[in-house]
Amino acid sequence: MTDYTFASATDLVRLIKAREISSSELLEHYFKRIDAHNGPINAVIAQNRDEARKAAKAADAALAHGEDLGPLHGVPMTVKESYDVAGYKTTWGIPEMKDNLAREDALSIQRLKRAGAVIFGKTNVPLRLADFQSYNDIYGTTNNPWDKGRTPGGSSGGSAAALAAGLCGLETGSDIGGSIRNPAHFCGVFGHKPTWNLLPPRGHAMPGVRTPADISVIGPLARSARDLETALLVMAGPDEIQSRGYSLALPRLGKPVSALRVAVWSDDPVAPVSKAVRGRVESVAAALRDAGATVDDSARPGMSSKASQAAFQYLLQATMSSRIPDAEHQKLVQAVATLAANDTSDRANTLRAQAASFRDWSRHNEARTHLRWAWHAFFQRYDVLLTPIMPTSAFPHDHRAFGERTIDVDGAKRPYFEQVFWAGLAGVSYLPATIIPTGPDAQGLPIGVQIIGPEYGDLATIEVAQILEQRGFAFRSPPGY
Repeated sequence: MTDYTFASATDLVRLIKAREISSSELLEHYFKRIDAHNGPINAVIAQNRDEARKAAKAADAALAHGEDLGPLHGVPMTVKESYDVAGYKTTWGIPEMKDNLAREDALSIQRLKRAGAVIFGKTNVPLRLADFQSYNDIYGTTNNPWDKGRTPGGSSGGSAAALAAGLCGLETGSDIGGSIRNPAHFCGVFGHKPTWNLLPPRGHAMPGVRTPADISVIGPLARSARDLETALLVMAGPDEIQSRGYSLALPRLGKPVSALRVAVWSDDPVAPVSKAVRGRVESVAAALRDAGATVDDSARPGMSSKASQAAFQYLLQATMSSRIPDAEHQKLVQAVATLAANDTSDRANTLRAQAASFRDWSRHNEARTHLRWAWHAFFQRYDVLLTPIMPTSAFPHDHRAFGERTIDVDGAKRPYFEQVFWAGLAGVSYLPATIIPTGPDAQGLPIGVQIIGPEYGDLATIEVAQILEQRGFAFRSPPGY
């Protein structure tokens, strides 16, 4: 059989529908890949091969009877562990949830299956989805296929590692602080963080929770930009309540590359980036400029970096702390009570956010709304903004306490969570952002670049990614796979 390992989902569907390969054959191919390669990277941590085989056979039978299941007909895929998939455990890496068996599919999983996808497994995450690394006491550590001594990113680290290693045809993850985008960057794949709530997250939450979490989104990872568009459109759209009055009508870019207005934000004192990462942002900008786009290296929205970071960190910490058990939250409240009124250290500010009152949360939400309007004005003048997503390429595993970790940026030790700034630019203001791979650096590690657009400009950022993919910013497989 021809090796379809690293084909895009788009190409796989075309081949399946042309009957050059069956869904069943492709599924068995990925099973063999997992048996051969998953052990050392530990990306796929749960499988249901029997049910997947039944689904693949059903897809093949439908095709034999002239039935088209949809844009993902027969494509075998895995999904992030944090999605509810009937018959699988959903733990979020939390030991106390190790026996939490999902009884029904998340809404997005239902939509993927209706579009023809064959879901056969789940991929690894960090504890509570709260790290740039993917390890937990239930499933262990996931390694980067480009360098097993380094992180694949988090929290969708297993998702990106599985795609990069050719263990599946498509993936879907989630993102609150870069959790789709930094693994895509670290593993050299495409990823898309959608506009907030564009993809209803029901079934991607703690048991019993139905309210969409602030900032947090679900979205696809893939080996091509076209796959991002396909998966996005499959999972997007109103839920049963919203569909009474809303319908999906995302605008497209609607212009050639020569008419693009591109802003570039390649570095910032709030979160300095390495020379290598900065250079990749500039090389993507140069490629668009060479194609005729107007590129502005100094354009900025009407806000400060510090204002964006302050709003993001507060709202992020408040949202993340809402997931923890009551007893742990009460300890945070008690810790805040001991703080001096004039203590404005990072630790103090984080504690206050984690134990936020609704009054304080509302004040920062109001600041966020001002940011959203600043971005709205900015995107009247520019189509997209190019930025880094992380200061460096993938860093070595570091499982020490968060407060003990640092990041080496060109020889300078920087605070571990400082790097969330670049994810927060888009995250706090609900903006869509697409990651494109730009190839390995001097260490042989991938570097990705972030393309940010206006709210509901998801197809525009993905279309720019498609333009750049055609100009060489495409997926490359890691050595040895």
